Amino acid sequence: MSNYPYQPQQQQPAWISASATDETRVQSFIRSVYAWMFGGLAITTAAAVWVLFSPALQAIVLQNRLVFYGLLIAEFALAMWVQARITHMSAGTAASAFLVYSLLNGLTLSVIFFVYTQAAIFQAFLSAALMFAGMSVYGYVTKRSLTSMGSFLIMGAWGLFIGFAVNIFLKSDRLSYVLSAIGVFVFLGLTAYFTQKLKTMAVSPEYREHYSILGALWLYITFINLFLMLLRLFGGGNRR
Repeated sequence: MSNYPYQPQQQQPAWISASATDETRVQSFIRSVYAWMFGGLAITTAAAVWVLFSPALQAIVLQNRLVFYGLLIAEFALAMWVQARITHMSAGTAASAFLVYSLLNGLTLSVIFFVYTQAAIFQAFLSAALMFAGMSVYGYVTKRSLTSMGSFLIMGAWGLFIGFAVNIFLKSDRLSYVLSAIGVFVFLGLTAYFTQKLKTMAVSPEYREHYSILGALWLYITFINLFLMLLRLFGGGNRR
């Protein structure tokens, strides 16, 4: 009988099975993480496209500043809540929170279709996907511990967040460009760090199956931010 109360009548996933090898546990766990991440990205894309083709939603989400910034605050709070409370919530609650977060993020990200050209968006997305994949592979295969680097990069990400918040008032294109360039390296490094951390999570007995949602959230946020940093760089001369 499972020691984990979330799926008492179902077969345990490989990463929490006592009989599974470490390699099997890692592979199974990471497949689950990426499945959730891609699912979240699909919902985000669908939500953004929905706004693009719906004048009614554009009026509600993009033309009403109170709603737009309310959605930004809600998704930020939701992401923080999931990370802080993951050990106290069920798999269903974690999954629902992640899917809602992906939906909210898609609604707010729809603004890029009205700021940048389709060519710039496609170029940034393709570049982000290739870079993300490369750093994920590096994080998976490297034997070097990325723990200390990860702590530094997380602080760097918060620094970027503060910098962009300040630039809302400064409106400096040069500062935005510099922060975006730094952000590319920060989020590439975090991609490798989080991927390596997933391997540790997979073989740690205290982690439960719904931690794949937490891993998906980490990688999802990292990919979205990498994409936005590249879009600011590539789209500087390709604005509508």
